[in-house]
Amino acid sequence: MRPNLLVDSRDARFVLFEMFDILKLSEYDLYKEFDRDTYEAVLDLAEQIAMEEVYPANTIADKEGVTFNPDDHTVIVPQVYKKAMQAFNEAGFTGLVQPVEYGGMGMPEMLYRSALEYFLAASISFTIYITLSNGATNLVRIFGNEEQRRLYLEKMVSGRWGGTMCLTEPEAGSDVGAIKTKAYRNADGTYSIKGQKIFISSGENDLYENIIHMVLARIDGHPEGTKGLSLFLVPKILVNADGTLGKRNDVICTGVEHKMGIKGSATCSLSFGDNDSCIGYLLGNERDGIKNMFHMMNEARLDVGLEGLGVSSAAYMHAV
Repeated sequence: MRPNLLVDSRDARFVLFEMFDILKLSEYDLYKEFDRDTYEAVLDLAEQIAMEEVYPANTIADKEGVTFNPDDHTVIVPQVYKKAMQAFNEAGFTGLVQPVEYGGMGMPEMLYRSALEYFLAASISFTIYITLSNGATNLVRIFGNEEQRRLYLEKMVSGRWGGTMCLTEPEAGSDVGAIKTKAYRNADGTYSIKGQKIFISSGENDLYENIIHMVLARIDGHPEGTKGLSLFLVPKILVNADGTLGKRNDVICTGVEHKMGIKGSATCSLSFGDNDSCIGYLLGNERDGIKNMFHMMNEARLDVGLEGLGVSSAAYMHAV
């Protein structure tokens, strides 16, 4: 294995086992099957994949960037990411903390965060795909109905399907209540989504077979402001009742941003319902959109904090 230039592994273990004493969690039934050897093995594997697969891909990906095709609205990510993503998924990190019933391992969130530091130190732009997908997975698990959990969770937990968080619009940045994207009720219980979103991380890419967008929109007739917003699950490709992929949904990428230092991350502008046929599914209750989305937003804050930790850790390790 390459020398570890990312994270001080001794320090990571001190924080996990001594400062936070993760082994105390074994007193609870949920984590009673896990011991120190298990947690050590997870950290060792995170270090190995981060150093051997993700870290070497970072420089290449930042030079290549993502490629947007305006003719078919597709985004091609740096090919070096595909091998790294395969290694990440096959090792089980995508579902590390997700319940076993959905294909996860059911391990503590604290362990996941410690492992994630290695990957963020290796490449923020690569790991953004993962953290956004994990956040979307959690929203489906927490707020989805039985059918939604059945159709989406297993494939999202496995890493085959990705996810996004769609809030920002051209006229609604920090003022989320100004969102103009609308949702129109359909007779079959679905909704027709129409609007524009910008600065959407992982909004379009070829890393995943399908992308499940978490979209804040206002149901037609509901009040202005944040209290009128609802949360919708909008798949890039519609999913059939048996879980197979159906036809392409009416959501397209209209462009990508070029962010310094994370050019391998696809930051997209998305258009929903240009042909008036974008299907969305209510996630949770009507007008609970901002409350529900805050679960993902707060998780994203932890992710961004870890990004800062990962970058500073890698800088320090390279310096010494």
